[in-house]
Amino acid sequence: MIGYYTAAQIRAAEEATGALLTSGVLMARAANALAGAVLSRLRTDTGGVYGRRVLLVVGAGNNGGDALYAGAHLARRGVAVAAILLNPDRTHRDELAALRRAGGQIVSAVPSTVDVAVDAVVGLGGRGPLRPAAAQIFDDVAARRATVVSVDLPSGIDPDTGVVNEPSVRADVSVTFGAPRIAHLLAAPRCGDLVVADIGLDLPEPSLTTPSDADVAHAWPLPGPHDDKYSQGVVGIVAGSRHYPGAAVLATSAAVTATSGLTRYAGPATAEVLAACPEVVASPTVGTSGRVQAWAVGPGFGTGDKAHAILATVLSADLPTVIDADGITVLARHRELLDGRTAPTLLTPHAGEFERLAGRRPDADRLSAVRALAADLGATVLLKGRITLVADPDGQVSGNDAESSWAATAGAGDVLTGIAGALLAAGLPARFAGVAAARVHARAAESASGGAPIGASRLRDAVAPALRELLRLRQ
Repeated sequence: MIGYYTAAQIRAAEEATGALLTSGVLMARAANALAGAVLSRLRTDTGGVYGRRVLLVVGAGNNGGDALYAGAHLARRGVAVAAILLNPDRTHRDELAALRRAGGQIVSAVPSTVDVAVDAVVGLGGRGPLRPAAAQIFDDVAARRATVVSVDLPSGIDPDTGVVNEPSVRADVSVTFGAPRIAHLLAAPRCGDLVVADIGLDLPEPSLTTPSDADVAHAWPLPGPHDDKYSQGVVGIVAGSRHYPGAAVLATSAAVTATSGLTRYAGPATAEVLAACPEVVASPTVGTSGRVQAWAVGPGFGTGDKAHAILATVLSADLPTVIDADGITVLARHRELLDGRTAPTLLTPHAGEFERLAGRRPDADRLSAVRALAADLGATVLLKGRITLVADPDGQVSGNDAESSWAATAGAGDVLTGIAGALLAAGLPARFAGVAAARVHARAAESASGGAPIGASRLRDAVAPALRELLRLRQ
């Protein structure tokens, strides 16, 4: 499990090191790691180190000190290092002296040639956008087509929310110390490649987690020697209508692919579902569908009185339930349907559906928004997006970076619903079921696309190969 931390947690961990912090040992370790990352990038980008040009853009915070010490390391390796001091009167004196002794130069403007620019404008205490002078410097850096390496995280990005202020730095590499910050997940597209350097911090429980591929692989339900089709989890899919049978096909076939148990379908698209998946046990209504261990309800089944009655029937059974799409729209008008439920409920809204439930869009601070809605509803909420966030009512949150947006296509959410429903039926906790489903869903979209747009049926077909690849980590 990968943990992400708030700025306050990192500061407290640094302060707890005592003499390591006050004596400058932590800064020296950080500078060493930063210099190593810059050297690595220079070799990758230019094929060498000696004579290459590095620009340090230095603010008054501790990351400015890290950059100056790192610049001294680089200069001693034969790199031509120049530094722009944004706050000359507040620059770390000892670190600046070290840079000058090593041959680093102080400049007032971006040189005509820059191979790597180091963003050390603001540290973990930074809030809000770049000031105009710093913004202009990074516009000039972009014009030189230089690689940008940010210290801790790109300046102008909030460390605790991932809110990207404008203007802000877009990094190719972010070098951070001890552990990732929350923004490294929530603003991953702006952070570039992440390098985490161990500098000896003793860390508490993280504020946000994301499972590794190995975590997902080892938790994924597979049949054991004593399992049968019932013991592996029976999921019931309630989706589709006469006008939208495709939603039923996508959700049901995704559930079949996700686990080896039994999938039931209840709804008007039985002919289409059975044509795609003859192994499904199909019936016209929830009441005639037979026993299940979990329900997945909502995609394409309408938003009128009939849909309300179906959702009420499903939720009254008090079984683990995934609610998506039209089901969320119905629930937004009838939140009382969640009253008295003790079984896990997993809601999977996109931003528009989230707004129907919460009364506001989660556009800025998505982490706080999803936490608040989960607590308000007493349900687990999976907020879709390139960065998927899954929050439990107690405030614990897991996330997944899809690393692409190929899944942003009509019907892709139906596939996610089927996968998550199957995992709930197999007994996985709602938050983990949601984030694990999102991980496999994202991997399937990436592999199906091959760099070109795809539809949801292509994504659905790629679930089994993506899952097979992931499960190799169990071997």
